[in-house]
Amino acid sequence: MREAMDPWTFVVASYAIGVGATLGMVGWSLLTMRAAEKRRDESRKR
Repeated sequence: MREAMDPWTFVVASYAIGVGATLGMVGWSLLTMRAAEKRRDESRKR
């Protein structure tokens, strides 16, 4: 009998990390974009 590690655990984990990191970057960029637009709008009012 051969005992080998199941690679699917690592495959699923890597996909979860990749999707989570991508969603985190999208959220971060949206927040940064909104803050930049707010600063731009405030500077135009002056």
